[in-house]
Amino acid sequence: MIIVKTREEIELMRESALIVSKTLGMLASEVKPGVTTLELDTLAETFIRDHGAVPGFLGLYDFPNTLCMSPNAQVVHGIPNKTPLQEGDIISIDCGAIKNEFYGDHAYTFAVGEISEDVKRLLDVTKKSLYVGIEQFKVGNRVGDVGYAIQKFTEDAGYGVVRELVGHGLGRTMHEDPEMPNYGRRGRGKKFIEGMVVAIEPMTNMGTHRIKQLRDGWTILTDDGKPSAHFEHDVAIIDGKPEILSTFKYINEALGIVTNEEDAFRQELLTV
Repeated sequence: MIIVKTREEIELMRESALIVSKTLGMLASEVKPGVTTLELDTLAETFIRDHGAVPGFLGLYDFPNTLCMSPNAQVVHGIPNKTPLQEGDIISIDCGAIKNEFYGDHAYTFAVGEISEDVKRLLDVTKKSLYVGIEQFKVGNRVGDVGYAIQKFTEDAGYGVVRELVGHGLGRTMHEDPEMPNYGRRGRGKKFIEGMVVAIEPMTNMGTHRIKQLRDGWTILTDDGKPSAHFEHDVAIIDGKPEILSTFKYINEALGIVTNEEDAFRQELLTV
């Protein structure tokens, strides 16, 4: 069942999403060769609590940490550890926070120092596919329209789209209806309505779309050992159109990136 949010609830969800955005922005300056993912996890937990929120992943389904940290061929759900990041790595950081009883949940894949041109392209295409999918999240469209748009964009670029892991509705619980696959057929699936809030999160592999799971019961990695990228935003439908509640603004500021990629999805949200 899709749980529609009021304008007031969407504003509360924006606060939760922005806590996550600011956490990722803080981490952007800390992701560098020699740092461990466990050190980054500790920084994130402290930052979230200091900003009046609670880590959303810690203890969720018994997950042991604040962040999902997935380097290189790991797709998602990597567990922070004491292994230092190395020059040329990439690291997908997925973060959640709870404030005002609502979840925020989004993700970004960072370069560790200088990375190869082919991996840069993977990150660029995956992030662009996120916005291609968001464009289709509007009243009257369906789940398959978002999935089809992401799948076509990434497969046309020569990459594999993960099938088993999907985006989702978001609210007072981390995972609500509907599931939001990054593949699909246009005109299929549940119809989008005013007040929906979802997490859209393409997961794109440089090689095969196939994945496997480590024995830790959490870590997902590509079946062929090639790199994977993951980007995620929280998005609401307001006045029939998509409004991004999270932002990469703080990451962009930390990394010196100039972009207008989110401008089309920012509206003046009326409060009642």
